[in-house]
Amino acid sequence: MALSYKARRRWSLFILVIGLPAYIALAWWITSLFERPSIWVEFAVYVVLGIVWALPLKAVFKGVGQVGQADPDAPRED
Repeated sequence: MALSYKARRRWSLFILVIGLPAYIALAWWITSLFERPSIWVEFAVYVVLGIVWALPLKAVFKGVGQVGQADPDAPRED
C-alpha cells in the first residue's frame, strides 16, 4: 500500500522529530555497553549506524523535502 503525499509528510516529520533522536539515544546506549574501541572503529560504527537508519525509510522521505512543492495527490484545477 503506497502512502499518500500528506501521510508521507506526517510520517517523515514524526520520524525526524521523535524517531531519529530515539535511534541516536539507543545507538549511543548500545555503544556505551562495550569498552571504548579505537577512534577509527568507533567512527566507522557511527557512520554505519548513521546510514542504516535511513535505508528502510527511503520511500517515506522521497519527494517530501522540496520547498514550495504542491501536493501531487491533490486534484488538478484545469
